[in-house]
Order: sequence, then C-alpha cells, then structure tokens
Amino acid sequence: MQWFRHKGLGLATLLLGATLAFPDPVKALDKLDFNVTGGDKDVESALRGASLLLAAQEEGTANPQDLLASARAEYGRLVGTLYALGRYSAVVSIRVDGREAADIPPLEAPGSIGTIVLTIDPGPVFTFSKANVAPLAADTKLPEEFRIGGVAASDTISAAASAAVDGWRNAGHALADVTGQDLTADHNANTLAANLAVTAGPRLRFGELRVSGQERMRLNRIIKIAGLPSGEQFSPKELEDAAERLRRTGVFSSVALVEDDKITAPDLLGVSLKVAEEKPRRYSFGAEIGSSEGAKLSGYWLHRNLFGGGERFKVEGEIAQIGAQNSGVDYALGFNIDRPATLSPDTTGTAFLKFGHEDETDYVQDYVQTGIGFTHYLSREITARVGLEYEKSRVNYTSVTEDYSNIALPVGANWDKRNSKTDATQGFYIDAEVSPFLGFGTTDSGVKLEVDARAYRGFGENDRVTFAARLQAKGVFGASIDNLSPDYLYYSGGGGTVRGQKYQSLGFTSATTGGSTGGTGFLGASFELRTKVTKNIGVVGFADFGQIASEGMFGGSTLSQAGAGLGLRYATGFGPIRLDVGVPVSGGGSGAQVYVGIGQSF
Repeated sequence: MQWFRHKGLGLATLLLGATLAFPDPVKALDKLDFNVTGGDKDVESALRGASLLLAAQEEGTANPQDLLASARAEYGRLVGTLYALGRYSAVVSIRVDGREAADIPPLEAPGSIGTIVLTIDPGPVFTFSKANVAPLAADTKLPEEFRIGGVAASDTISAAASAAVDGWRNAGHALADVTGQDLTADHNANTLAANLAVTAGPRLRFGELRVSGQERMRLNRIIKIAGLPSGEQFSPKELEDAAERLRRTGVFSSVALVEDDKITAPDLLGVSLKVAEEKPRRYSFGAEIGSSEGAKLSGYWLHRNLFGGGERFKVEGEIAQIGAQNSGVDYALGFNIDRPATLSPDTTGTAFLKFGHEDETDYVQDYVQTGIGFTHYLSREITARVGLEYEKSRVNYTSVTEDYSNIALPVGANWDKRNSKTDATQGFYIDAEVSPFLGFGTTDSGVKLEVDARAYRGFGENDRVTFAARLQAKGVFGASIDNLSPDYLYYSGGGGTVRGQKYQSLGFTSATTGGSTGGTGFLGASFELRTKVTKNIGVVGFADFGQIASEGMFGGSTLSQAGAGLGLRYATGFGPIRLDVGVPVSGGGSGAQVYVGIGQSF
C-alpha cells in the first residue's frame, strides 16, 4: 500500500515559480493503463467508476500538476471503494512515468507526463467475525448483511450505525449518536470484528420553531403551514413533513430545518427554520397542434403569495381548435386560488371560476363553472379531494337551443408513484373520482365515475427502452344522453384518446337534435414503446383504442375505433417535445393525423 509523504518547500518552490513564469508547451498524456487483478468484473467496474485519473483522461486533462494531484488523491479514492466492497488488504500502485506517485512531492511535478500505470490487487473479501451494535431501540431493523459471516463492507457498517441511531430518533431520542466503535481486521482469517456503541440520550419534545429569511410571507402562516407539533414527542418524520408542506406551497426556493444541538430544560429541543422566498410571480405558455383539431395555445399567470399567507392565485387562459378542419375556435378563461394549511396543515382549500366557449361541429356552447374544494395530502404520493361545484351552460344545436345546469359533489383520490411527471420511465399513476350530481330543469341527475390509470416500466441502461400503458374508464350513470350537457358526454378520436382518428370523430346520433353526440361511457387504452436513440432524441411506437357507450359505461349501443403510429421525442429541460403521426386501424377514418406538443402523450 502506498501512502503520501510530505516534504518541506524551499528550492522546489522557486523551481515551481520559474516553471509557472516560463511555461513549456504541455504534452498530452500518452498512455493510461488501469489493471485490476483477480478477474472480478464488478470490482473492476466499481474501481473504474471511482477513478479520478480515468475521469481526468476522459476530460482531456494534460497539465502535469493536475494529473499528479489526481494520482496522489487516487490512493484514498480506490482504497475507500474497496473498503465499501469489504476488501481490507488491497495493494494499490500508481506509477507516473515509472515513479510511484506517492513518492513524488506535490510541488515537484515533472514537466510532462507520458504514461501512468495503475495496478490494483483488491485482495480477498472480508466477512464479519463479530457484528454488534448496542443498545438498540425497539423495532430497529439492521441491514441483513450486518451479521456473522456477512460481507464486511464499510457501507454495511455505516448503514448499521445509521439504522441504530434512526431507531432511537424515531422513538423520540433526538440526540442519539454512535459514541464508540471498535473495528478489528484479522488479515490471516480475512475477517472483521465490528462493535458499535450507541448513546440514546433522553427522550425529547419539540420546542420553539424559530423562523428566519422570510420577506413577504407572514410568520404566523409559516408556522401554521409547517405544522410542527410543538410540545409533542420529537419525530424525524414530523420534521420531514413540515419541510415538505412548506416546499409544496411554491412560495420558497429553499427550506432548511435544523435541530438545536442543546436541550432547553426540561426536555425541549428547539428547531431553526431558514427559508428563502421565490419571486412572487410566474407565467407560462404552451402550444399543441393536430392536423384535424388545429392548434391550441395556453398560458397562465401565477402569484405565489397573494395576501402574504401562501395563497396561490392563478389566471389561466386557452384558445383551441385554431384552424380546425370541422369546427370553430374554442376559448376559456379561468381564475383559481389555493390556500395551504386550510382546516389542517395538510389540507389545501381551493376556489375557482371559469368561463368558456366551445364551437364544435354539432353544437356551440357557452358555459360558466364555479366551485370550492379541499385537497388533503395523505402522503407525498397520495392525495384525496372533495368539492362542491356548479355549472351552467347554453348549447345551440343545429335545430334547438338547450340550457343545462347542475350541482356536483366530486370526491376523488390520486396516487402518483412516477419517477417523473413529464417523462416517466418507472412507476404508476392512478386518479379516480366519483361525482354525484343534481340536475335542474331538463338536466338529468346521476353519478359520474372516472378512472385514469398509467404504468411505466423501463429496461436497459438508464431506462433506454420504456413500455408505457394507459387505461381510461369513464361513465355517467342514471342519466340520458339527450338530457346532459356536452361536458358530461364522452367522444373518441384525436390526441388524448385515439391518435390517427380525427378529433371527436366517434359519436352517436342524437334523437333530439339529429346531430352527432357523445356517449355516456368511454373506455380507452393506449400503449407506447419509447426508445432513446441518443441522449436527447427518442422514437416511439404507439397504439390507441377507444370505445363509447350510449348507456352508462358499457351498456346500450357501443362504437369503437383504433389507431396506431410512430413518433419522435426531443428531450428538453422542461419535458420532451413530441411529434406523433398516426393512422386509423379500425372504426373508419382515413389518412394520417399529425400531433405536436410538449411532454409525453401520457
């Protein structure tokens, strides 16, 4: 094993100064050999991944001083990697033009370096002859490998120490720590004896929450949103939850909670909260285009902290079907305000108002929607919601004008386990909502049920290939097609349902108006195979299916269609740019349909 040797300065410093004053042309590194004995590919891969010299070669580093610095630091880097693999008798040699790097003083780097040869003998794997950590809190779960006979990886020892400390902290002992360790390696037996001692300290309660860094946000609202239970038993999870509540308001660019290192008598532990606020205003624009449904432009303006209590006020607008083949222009304007920590720290209150106009092939609709609601965060991945909404619309059909109005009570839940909201490669997403509604006048009453489920599975290095699937099931029960507004009916065709088919091309004939109308039920399935060709460019093959029903979700008459095609994706910092070209497969239709937008189709 080679180690550093430190020498004094003096003449070497003067020589270095002269070298810096009159530099010679830097000669590139000619050769870098990386040799690992033993033939274990996993060990070699780990060492290569940790190597500073290989990284320097990849970056084209040629400066001798930089190369020597990397070589001298390489010993500790490689040895640490081997310790993490449970190998404690490794021998590492790094020769720079024939000289051991550790023997070359750091300020006496040669004028050029031609060859560097690394030779690593990882040595045998060590196992635990002892694996003790004490005392432990109830229900503490140690790593499975931390046992006699297990691989004595340094990472396993660290994980066992962390698990022991976390066990006590979860039981309220906030200042628990590892206060003793005895690690003894037996190089003859290739074993390691590990004995760790933990001091739990007293059980503590949350003390005062001290806040700093706020500018426009009111102090009382920060404390309310954080929801840290002062006076109750200390819990690391409560700290994590408080930070998450503050982050999801969108008001802060950074949130840091730091525990005091000393106890406030008799058993309180204070917490300092440091925040930095985002700029209060934000705006965004989006665009999509389809060959049959035309272009759609959307955008919003957002104020993150309208009244100083974390209220998010959003004004959003949309203009759609610009240049559509068989319909006019749609537009909508909405106003929405969210207030975090309403009713409870994990409950957000919402109120909204929306106006809109739709100019479709078979009807023209003007509508207004308003309502209030509450979203409760059961965890970082699961939310539940309930609302009370009112909608009124006037629909001009070809031969008649109808007025619709109803009050609805939507109740829903969302479970989001995707690894990315804009370009998922692993996980799943489920959103379900049931909404009983009461109609007025000629509008029927009934119940609406909607489920949207998506799943993603990536394969290969960095999820180079991803299989994505989506299932949509929607239905209105207890109401007739002829006595519902278009917003309560379902069509198929176009982006979001069946690509390759024209927009809303699948529909029934209305007995009242004689024109096309949607169904009370919709079943949709979409499948995509996404492959990354380069870091930024990907290709996609897709197939979509859609079916509508005239009674409920499945009953009465049914109509179906399918489409398939190919697409391109170009990755950006805000999500992939999407180009899809689809053709009809079944259910009528002809010709190709083109779709362009931002983000994956689902």
